[in-house]
Amino acid sequence: MIQLTAAEVAAATGGRLSADPEVRVSGPVVVDSRGVVPGALFVALPGERVDGHDFASGAVEAGATLVLAARELDVPCVVVDDVQAALGELARHVLATLRERGDLRVVAVTGSVGKTTTKDLLGQLLREQGPTVVPQGSFNNEIGLPLTVLEADASTRFLVLEMGASGIGHLTYLTRIAPPDVSVVLTVGSAHLGEFGGIEGVARAKAEIVTGLAPGGTAVLNADDLRVVAMADVAPGEVVTFGTIPTADVRAEDLRIDRAGRVSFTLRVRGAGGSATTAPVALALVGEHHVTNALAAATAALRLGVAVPDVAARLSGARALSPHRMQVTDRPDGVTVIDDSYNANPDSMRAALKALAVVAGRDRRSVAVLGEMLELGDGARAAHEEIGRLAVRLNIKLLVAVGDGAGGIHDGAVQEGSWGDETLFVPDVATAAALLRDELRPGDVVLVKASNGSGLWRLGDELVAGAGGGGAQGASA
Repeated sequence: MIQLTAAEVAAATGGRLSADPEVRVSGPVVVDSRGVVPGALFVALPGERVDGHDFASGAVEAGATLVLAARELDVPCVVVDDVQAALGELARHVLATLRERGDLRVVAVTGSVGKTTTKDLLGQLLREQGPTVVPQGSFNNEIGLPLTVLEADASTRFLVLEMGASGIGHLTYLTRIAPPDVSVVLTVGSAHLGEFGGIEGVARAKAEIVTGLAPGGTAVLNADDLRVVAMADVAPGEVVTFGTIPTADVRAEDLRIDRAGRVSFTLRVRGAGGSATTAPVALALVGEHHVTNALAAATAALRLGVAVPDVAARLSGARALSPHRMQVTDRPDGVTVIDDSYNANPDSMRAALKALAVVAGRDRRSVAVLGEMLELGDGARAAHEEIGRLAVRLNIKLLVAVGDGAGGIHDGAVQEGSWGDETLFVPDVATAAALLRDELRPGDVVLVKASNGSGLWRLGDELVAGAGGGGAQGASA
């Protein structure tokens, strides 16, 4: 972050200064006192289980020079009415200052699936062009996004942001903090349907990243998704499309998928006067669905000045950076683990099951360990049953549904195929782990997938670590 005085922090956040106005913040902005380093600004967020204000004194003792707080404390602080809102205002101020002083470009990504993979790919495409800030994991909400913005400094050339939404207005709030120069929309799917009130609500919410573009900004839209490409109607400026259909400006042609589930294709970029530039791409990521993520990242990078050959070469060299997202590990005992346990909705669940079927092929046993997909609203039961039926149609050899919320997956599989022992229901993660310790054998390919709140990620960790870890790393979903 750029250096600020306490007085400047107070002015940016509309807070009341309870510190020497000349006290300087020269370190990072942190919300966890364990991450404090000398010069840091500690943000005392109230939480469900702990209150950041209780850790303010310790943060200052560890080197924080200033605290952003909702009440007076016995440490140098700026007192605001709403700490979270003040964090956003501080990030908005810092980003505006950096844009005034230098050539900083902001690219933001949203979509029902694929956000984290795409922002990770974008980071790998842009870093060779100049200093790039990319969030780790899924820092995509009202707290994570401002913290990512505040990592930027005067040397930063590209700021890559992931923007998540679980309701109308969320992306409007985030784009007010960080108006993008390039907005990328991947898909409109069934994630968080219960909170949006239906698929059209999802589409309206995702379109906010387009209407929130900075002046002169570009919307990068998925031409393969009709609800996404329709957002061109509300774009305030230029629109560039990507996809596999012939009308897309940036498209993938001649798709091929190998036995390991990795996709290669020809990247075709439309130029002026009907001309086109092509380059070969061979993704190291596992799953055909990553073509969408790769094309989205490629299109955004092209708009930010990366040449077509460089985009293709860097995509081919890109690796998974975020855990629990189609992370593939070949264990020493011959079992391949596909850990996609960070999150799940019907769209990403279907994509992961199809990838499992491809990787296992005809010669290896496919094992799907699936947990609950959260926040689906009234259609949750039907959505889970459909996933169970799909597992049967894909000829998944063993299906394990974990937890009461995933019971519909088990029931759907039984209704579709009457599998008997080939589909099992277990009550919790511990039981699933014990079952797999006895059940897995060399050559098996096992997928672990569920919404993060189900806790199935703990099983993913155990499966990777249980036989010593190691192996090839795949992709994030």
